[in-house]
Amino acid sequence: MKVIIIGATHAGTATIKSITKRYSDVEVDVYEKNDNVSFLSCGIALTVQGEVKNIEDLFYSSPEILKEVGANIHMNHEVTRVDTTNKTVDILNLVTNETVTENYDKLVASTGSWPVVPPIPGINDKRVVLSKNYTHAQELIRYANDDSIKRVVIIGGGYIGTELVEAFNVKGRAVTLIDNQPTVLNRYFDAEFTKNVANLFASHGIAVETGKTVQAFESTEEAIIIKTDDGDFSADLVVMSVGFRPTTQLFQDQLEMTKNGALIVNDYMQTSDPDVFAAGDSVAVHYNPTGENAYIPLATNAVRQGTLIGYNLISPTIKYMGTQSTSGLKLYDLNMASSGLTAAHAKELGLDADSLTMTDNFRPEFMSSTEPVLMTITWEKGTQRILGVQLQSKYDISQSANTVSVAIQNRMTLTDLAFVDMLFQPWFDRPFNYLNLLAQAALDQEEIKQ
Repeated sequence: MKVIIIGATHAGTATIKSITKRYSDVEVDVYEKNDNVSFLSCGIALTVQGEVKNIEDLFYSSPEILKEVGANIHMNHEVTRVDTTNKTVDILNLVTNETVTENYDKLVASTGSWPVVPPIPGINDKRVVLSKNYTHAQELIRYANDDSIKRVVIIGGGYIGTELVEAFNVKGRAVTLIDNQPTVLNRYFDAEFTKNVANLFASHGIAVETGKTVQAFESTEEAIIIKTDDGDFSADLVVMSVGFRPTTQLFQDQLEMTKNGALIVNDYMQTSDPDVFAAGDSVAVHYNPTGENAYIPLATNAVRQGTLIGYNLISPTIKYMGTQSTSGLKLYDLNMASSGLTAAHAKELGLDADSLTMTDNFRPEFMSSTEPVLMTITWEKGTQRILGVQLQSKYDISQSANTVSVAIQNRMTLTDLAFVDMLFQPWFDRPFNYLNLLAQAALDQEEIKQ
């Protein structure tokens, strides 16, 4: 059997390792248009601010490693055409400019995503940069270490944007964050949480400009002017970070897709063509809180999906469990983590849901120190099925988001989370863990309303 894999970032690398681990008689040919594989873009901001000292450490694999496990790795090769009917791909060698056509038995689409670049006049100014891959990272690090760059504007207040805000601020730059949404981190956290982030940024001298839409960039020799519908801003550097789109043009009119172009897969990572598998940022995930497909480009999804392709290559074996979009973020000394839906997003989707927000200390007050945890839980009315939890504290609450992920995955209710067994030891916890207390408070609210 011959398997062709298009792309070797997170999903592609995981697929390669999973297939070669399980099948010694499968020929695996990998075509990657870049000269590197497996770059962890989540570490870009950490490198910009100096937490990660060597950008090369953000690679967790290499073409050499993937060759050693048994794959035929073709770097600087771009797949320019896919014919799923005849099972062929056209491949352009970017070094020699030669094109060849290859046949496959099974095809894996791990073509990833690319940053959204809005058609804003003036956006092609070289001082407007992206943050996605190794090349972008190198460019951002050069700018971060260039003393002539004094004013930085970040456009987009998601995870990447807010992390870069902190990174350039730590490097001593004057930073402005612009977002067209009413709050930063709008999709990930409700207003009580995002207000704290905005206040945190302000305390570090960062200008947070939400509810503003960028309309144009105007270039001058001294600066680039960001013109919005509510004022202009000057910068030496602009970083665009307004989201990602799946890069699936190769499969247009051949495979089923969502409206934004994400490939639709079944429980075994097969597309509408059973001989074409897909994983990673090119794929719509099964989002468990709603039971619908959603576009959530996270490395955690990519590595799980890629690994499953190896299990399911010959026959359906292990189902994809779906995702809760569990994620975490650290800004200065503030830890944030979430799993599932926010209350605002549940309302936007028209779900019959309710929510509760509370604050409690993570361990007893008789200890020499403790920290408050801000928490929100969202649940489905009637069934009381948990839809999402958000957490914020100076205390490291990240693993609690993983606990909530398991709860949502298994369709647990408020009662389940309220009384599930968790350890008690005063160094770590109360007799009831703060997640227990959060769910119990939600149950009390339900009881009062009844």
